[in-house]
Amino acid sequence: MAVTISLALLFGIVLFMLLRSNTLGPGSAFVAVMFGFYLASTGAADSINQLMNAVVNAIPDL
Repeated sequence: MAVTISLALLFGIVLFMLLRSNTLGPGSAFVAVMFGFYLASTGAADSINQLMNAVVNAIPDL
């Protein structure tokens, strides 16, 4: 749960910064979609949570 909250906060901050700087593109769309999934906790959120947990757990092994 702590990872979900911090990722939602991170995506929210990044989305806010992208909107303030008028930077629009594929990266902005990805951040907006990820923020929406975490914020709304839709049915797809479980799959995305598992993916993000796998990524977070894989980063220290690099």
